Amino acid sequence: MKVAICGISGFIGSSLKEAFEAEGYIVVGISRVDLSSGLEHLRELLRDANALVNIAGAPIAGRWTKARKEEIYNSRIETTRKLVEAMNGMASPPQDFISASAVGIYDEINVHDEFSLNYASGFLARICRDWEREALKVNPTQTRLSIFRLGVVLSGRGGALKKMIMPFKFGFGAKIGSGEAFMPWIHIDDVVKAIVEGVSSPRASGVYNLVAPEILTNREFTAVLAKSLGRPAIFTLPSKLIRLLFGEGAGLILDGQQVIPQRLLADGFEFTYPTLVLALEKEFGSAKSR
Repeated sequence: MKVAICGISGFIGSSLKEAFEAEGYIVVGISRVDLSSGLEHLRELLRDANALVNIAGAPIAGRWTKARKEEIYNSRIETTRKLVEAMNGMASPPQDFISASAVGIYDEINVHDEFSLNYASGFLARICRDWEREALKVNPTQTRLSIFRLGVVLSGRGGALKKMIMPFKFGFGAKIGSGEAFMPWIHIDDVVKAIVEGVSSPRASGVYNLVAPEILTNREFTAVLAKSLGRPAIFTLPSKLIRLLFGEGAGLILDGQQVIPQRLLADGFEFTYPTLVLALEKEFGSAKSR
């Protein structure tokens, strides 16, 4: 069995590589150089691959300049477009295509399962819609498509959690704004498990929300994180300060969605870390043991 991963150098991609290899898969990485080397080069990499996992995309945290927004957008939409074009031109393309998206597609008002059409209207939502639109162009008669809308992926190896914990360690843990924005999250191990199972034991095609079943606000998330680290969290980062520092990119921090992984649960997927307490114990150990 062979699986190709686009975005293999990121912390999710590297974890996926380890998991697939542990299952006996041959893993092929697709890099930015590969993407710029033409369709025939991509088709050669994809030859005999059972599945393609597309999780490529430039990091979105930070201040969004015009150039930064173009990089964030193109690293997802143009990449997906090239991958789909390569597959559609193959006589025997990968049978499964798992393409990432994000829960940022949803608005901040409603509770969202995978059938929700209450989408947001900002830059992040536009990226997600266009990202998914490109993935949906894959030939459905040859390749089964699953779109995984990711929440905040928690891992001690990188991503958002690694950035969050530093101020807490120095006693400056803080909720953000009112603290009432929701924080859809998922542990890296459950992301990897869902993707590997999606290839090895294919489920139905279509959209899946990759978030933990526990819905938390930023206030609640902050309290659990502080307790897990054995540090206080008595401060508040004002929304005005966040907007001043990050401009349009502040929405990534201040806005949130209530998201339910309804289809995963209906399929019988068992989360290894269904609660934030368990997820943080995995990363930092039990607070009681310190």
